[in-house]
Amino acid sequence: MNLLCRGRLKLLVASLTAVVLLTWLYLLAGNLENGRSLLLAPCLADTPAAQVLERSVLESRVREVEEENRQIRLQLSQSQGTAAQPPDGNYANQQWGASADTGPEDGDNTAEEKNNHTECPRSPPVQKCELIHVACVCAGHNASRDVVTLVKSVLFHRRNPLHFHFITDTVAHRILSSLFQSWMVPSVQVSFYDADELKSEVSWIPNKHYSGIYGLMKLTLTKALPSDLTKVIVLDTDITFATDIAELWGIFRKFTDKQVIGLVENQSDWYLGNLWKNHKPWPALGRGFNTGVILLYLERLRRLGWEQMWRLTAEKELMSMLSTSLADQDIFNAFIKQNPVLVHQLPCFWNVQLSDHTRSEQCYTEVSDLKVIHWNSPKKLRVKNKHVEFFRNLYLTFLEYDGNLLRRELFGCPSQASPESVKAALEDLDEDDQCYDFRRERLTVHRVHLYFLQYEYTPAEDDTDITLVAQLSMDRLQMLEAICKHWEGPISLALYMSDAEAQQFLRYAQASEVLKNRKNVGYHIVYKEGQFYPVNLVRNVALRNANTPYVFLTDVDFLPMYGLYEYLRRSVVQLDMAHTKKALVVPAFETLRYRLSFPKSKAELLSMLDMGTLYTFRYHVWPKGHAPTDYAKWRTATTPYRVEWEADFEPYVVVRRDCPEYDQRFVGFGWNKVSHVLELDAQEYDLMVLPNAFMIHMPHAPSFDISKFRSSSSYRNCLNTLKDEFHQDLSRKYGSAALKYLTAQRNI
Repeated sequence: MNLLCRGRLKLLVASLTAVVLLTWLYLLAGNLENGRSLLLAPCLADTPAAQVLERSVLESRVREVEEENRQIRLQLSQSQGTAAQPPDGNYANQQWGASADTGPEDGDNTAEEKNNHTECPRSPPVQKCELIHVACVCAGHNASRDVVTLVKSVLFHRRNPLHFHFITDTVAHRILSSLFQSWMVPSVQVSFYDADELKSEVSWIPNKHYSGIYGLMKLTLTKALPSDLTKVIVLDTDITFATDIAELWGIFRKFTDKQVIGLVENQSDWYLGNLWKNHKPWPALGRGFNTGVILLYLERLRRLGWEQMWRLTAEKELMSMLSTSLADQDIFNAFIKQNPVLVHQLPCFWNVQLSDHTRSEQCYTEVSDLKVIHWNSPKKLRVKNKHVEFFRNLYLTFLEYDGNLLRRELFGCPSQASPESVKAALEDLDEDDQCYDFRRERLTVHRVHLYFLQYEYTPAEDDTDITLVAQLSMDRLQMLEAICKHWEGPISLALYMSDAEAQQFLRYAQASEVLKNRKNVGYHIVYKEGQFYPVNLVRNVALRNANTPYVFLTDVDFLPMYGLYEYLRRSVVQLDMAHTKKALVVPAFETLRYRLSFPKSKAELLSMLDMGTLYTFRYHVWPKGHAPTDYAKWRTATTPYRVEWEADFEPYVVVRRDCPEYDQRFVGFGWNKVSHVLELDAQEYDLMVLPNAFMIHMPHAPSFDISKFRSSSSYRNCLNTLKDEFHQDLSRKYGSAALKYLTAQRNI
């Protein structure tokens, strides 16, 4: 037995020795062939300095191989010493485990290798459920879109609760507060701080950067953020994360007692002052630092008197520089130049700066090295970089990623994403109910991104302004240009889309000269979720975000007559709608032709009606919907006339903005407008038909929801059930006056 063991040990020693020798020869040959191409510029390859550098690299690799040999010899000696040990002896594995824990920082790696590889932590950098604070300055419509992509990338990788702190203007606050309230991501808190209250702190600093005054706001964070907040990660809106943000948060633990700011070195030559003749940048330490990603130790900064220190620095440098070129970054760098001991330099993969002519490619050798991508060029996705296609695809992945999928729970961490009322209502639903899906849809909270595009509106002085209110999905996008040509007044549109479709719409709108020139159109994205089209919820989003005293409630398939906007404004005054409850009915017609010579007057419309080019709306499939308009009377009417409500009447009307909202239990096809007009009548609105107004429905393919209505008996049965429940709710709300609606429905 002993002879057999000795024989096996000899064989093992011989095999390992052969492997070591072959490995050493392979590494030596690889360095001889590739050392110059990897480490030296071609023009320096044959210089004495290059030869010395090459020799030092080879010596470093030899030392690494010798260390591996030492480990193998140690393992072999332990194997020989433990041949008679019990089977559970594991000393060799313990030795190898200790070696693996040392990580690349403990070896003879070069400085570049240390910067390009993540350290192997001996313990988790951040405790489970530790709250990570992130701050961001965001102003305007475009920045609000950018920050959503940033947040998606952070949420995708995160394993810890997050608290976002947004310094916003009025526009961004309205957009982001609505978005996060409807997003309801577990273990995510959001706080907002008014940028207007901070402007006086930095408005005295001349700034040439395109970010304007908001590009200086990061200087004020010690004052803006809560006094008990000790540290925070500060990010620009054009950042994309490729790893868990907890790794970055964990770097705070590596700060020395004196360090207060963590930054990545600037990867362009800006602060070297050699970009062009007479280029004079602000003072900086070496290449300077980029402020797109900052670790701020707020507690220490406050103790240092940060607010006074940066002010003194800025005042001193502005005497000669006159203005900042890179906003807050110039002032941060001037401060660090005077106080270098206060900065903790982060590895450059924590801020890979994709601007033209940067050294960003030196920050990574593998995809796994990437941590944070910074689109800090004004060109954004069109920036020049060898790997820009890879970075662009990564960015587009998060841009179009379904945000609903990021509502995942962090197991073991407290979460209060969904309101208790919603949770209770969901628990009360009977899953065996054949209409369960309809009832479930009513409780779904859809993400909403208000004012997806630039919006500008100046209120009219006479308080008679009217907003056209409509909803649409991707298959009706082609109607937008035509509606904008027919209606010059403000428009509020709610679009039901997926994240990817929203980006398609953005590209469509940016490419359209008609839509680009219309700033008084508010586009509000309601993100898709569930199996039904929540038509009344989408309508309500558009209605709530109208900014005029009156609204024209229509559908996107209709083109209003030319001049209808001004005609309706005059009618509002003539019918004293400010002091009376009236709903002005705009008669609806339709054409079966995709190409139509649109009538320019009522007389021309009547002629086309007589010729069969136009028809009263849905006269052949749903006459009850618009018959009460009394088209025969309208043909000769010259003044507005009142009509009575009838069952299933669903006209398009102009009402005050404070009208009742649409009932959101009705989803998909059926009774969504009927229920709204019914409630207008219950609230005693007078239905007044306008004699010189009209709108025309343009043809389109049937929607998916109407197909389900026509083909599914269970769909129709559930719709009838919802009608009955609506009538019951109406009776409780309006008393005996609502009984006529139930009677009328039963007589149909």
